[in-house]
Amino acid sequence: MHGELYHQEYSFNHEFEAYVAEGIVEFARKYREGRSSLWIAESKGKAIGTVTIMEKTPQQAQFRWFLIRPDYRGIGLGRLLMENTINFGREAGYDSIYLWTLEHLAAAIVLYNRFGFQLDEEKKHFLWGQNLTEQRYLLNLKNK
Repeated sequence: MHGELYHQEYSFNHEFEAYVAEGIVEFARKYREGRSSLWIAESKGKAIGTVTIMEKTPQQAQFRWFLIRPDYRGIGLGRLLMENTINFGREAGYDSIYLWTLEHLAAAIVLYNRFGFQLDEEKKHFLWGQNLTEQRYLLNLKNK
């Protein structure tokens, strides 16, 4: 789903699908119940949204693969997936959750900010056939 949608919407090349596949392998190899989770939202037997949280250190998790199919955007599914993921992170005892996104994904960034994620790093480089700016956002879960 990621490879298909990011190619259609942003013209990412085949390297993006390989990048996502490598991350899924990492998730499977390092999976620990109660510390990592993957959610797939479905409608009529079809995947319409995804999100993952995975342990990176005992104190920090990474939020990954947040995606909603275009026909299902704007109905609150993204908010629900965000809430579930952040609540899972709190229950797992993480101090923080970080994510990487791209600066041109404005709708997602609005949602990240709404949930308290704050920009803490930027990198400009050539990825997936394009010059892109990656942004790292951090959510502090301590004292919240």
